[in-house]
Amino acid sequence: MPAPNTRAYGQFCGLARALEIIGERWSLLIVRDLVLGPKRYDELQAGLPKIPPSILSARLNELEATGVLRRRVRAELDAGLVYELTQYGSELDSILLDLGLWGARSLNQPGPDDVFTLDSAILSLYTTFRADVAEGVQITYEIRYDDRMIVHALVEDGAVKVGEGRFAGADLVVKASSGAAMLDLMSGHVTAADAVRTGKLSIEGDVADLELLARLFHVPAAPEPPSGIVVR
Repeated sequence: MPAPNTRAYGQFCGLARALEIIGERWSLLIVRDLVLGPKRYDELQAGLPKIPPSILSARLNELEATGVLRRRVRAELDAGLVYELTQYGSELDSILLDLGLWGARSLNQPGPDDVFTLDSAILSLYTTFRADVAEGVQITYEIRYDDRMIVHALVEDGAVKVGEGRFAGADLVVKASSGAAMLDLMSGHVTAADAVRTGKLSIEGDVADLELLARLFHVPAAPEPPSGIVVR
């Protein structure tokens, strides 16, 4: 007789089934890191430095078994094995962006051991992008978090394309002291002028383009939690 599935919710419900597939600890972060493209095992481990190798292997096996990802041998000479999302897994991308924006509204300052990865930097721009504000706008940004982590964003008439690395001739180059400094700007906690004045951000270009960045990539404020018992 097969052992009962202790992770099952015992609910005939699509949401319950979704949580059984991707609700385990680390699963959604693995999917997050595969949204931008296939990765080797060591690349996934580098992006999730706190995950034990045994847990990473287990989550990869579980996600493969449920059809969220697959393994593929690359055609290059090194014949490296990579993990990539299936079509079914790729359908999570918009869900991840919405969930990421929802969570970003409650972000505060990072803890001393919190990491900010390249994938997080790229996805944060996709997550916070406001297509309606970008209608008729054409501008390019290069954002440098340090010499090792640089991303660029191309905004063109309501669409955005974000990638790794420098962008020659960018309209504005932003040097951020931290990911939190960018969050403060995009959430409206500091103005563009104050961010530059205080040294949280430095720019090569016009501060008006930094003000535009804060409007194009925006994190709405989270509502204040209610105090006491709500009486209707």
